[in-house]
Amino acid sequence: MTLEEERQLRLKAAKVRLDILDEVYSAKSGHPGGSLSAADVLTYLYEKELNVDPSNPRWEDRDRFVLSKGHAAPALYAGLAEKGFFPVKDLTTLRRIGSYLQGHPNMRETPGVDMSTGSLGQGVSTACGMALGLKYQKKNARVYTLLGDGEIEEGEVWEAMMFASKYKLDNLCVMIDNNNLQIDGPIDQVMSSYPIDEKMKAFGLEVETIDGHDFGQIEAAMDRAKKTKGKAYCIILKTVKGKGVSFMENQVGWHGKAPNEEQYKAARKELEETLAKLEAEA
Repeated sequence: MTLEEERQLRLKAAKVRLDILDEVYSAKSGHPGGSLSAADVLTYLYEKELNVDPSNPRWEDRDRFVLSKGHAAPALYAGLAEKGFFPVKDLTTLRRIGSYLQGHPNMRETPGVDMSTGSLGQGVSTACGMALGLKYQKKNARVYTLLGDGEIEEGEVWEAMMFASKYKLDNLCVMIDNNNLQIDGPIDQVMSSYPIDEKMKAFGLEVETIDGHDFGQIEAAMDRAKKTKGKAYCIILKTVKGKGVSFMENQVGWHGKAPNEEQYKAARKELEETLAKLEAEA
């Protein structure tokens, strides 16, 4: 990855974070914390990794992405809009009656959404089924799924990992947004899933842990995932909940609430300053 490519990704991620903030503030509800922590990996996926076509969202040979942590829909919608699946201006209709951008992804209504998710554990299970189906069809497309670290407390997740291992789903990339915070507090205090890496290895996956905000590390991990044969690949992304907005970072209270007007203005000012600095680097 060149320095300019990395700058462009950081620039796009800054726009995605602004989109997330605008969405949640407009809706007066939503999940900013886990959306902001996932902004970088979603930016990388839609800008560089996924073989998708915004003009043909149901293209049969496309790569699939399943947001298993469906409550982070604002991040997914921002990534899709910035890629061109639908207008960015529609993002502020989040959660409104009649909008195709509801609080959790809806594959029947939203262009680019491959699976309706929200019930934790079900997204990754569907992703496993998609990966096996693509193998049966002898297609080269890959499947990517993003889980929350609180989500993997669900037993269904581990059933899915057994499935992935049994069927040698080397066209599946499992990503875990490890920001260490869930709705009730730190995951190691609520219901610890650590050591995540050792557990994933025990279930038969190839595993690595990276900085989930470092585009160079994300790219290298994605490349290794594609080269791995005979095993599903798991990337544990060490992230910061609320990344990009200083007063939201590492604060569990921002898991599922919208900012008020004062907080919104302060957060937007901070994100706009980040964007301006990146633009000035050109």
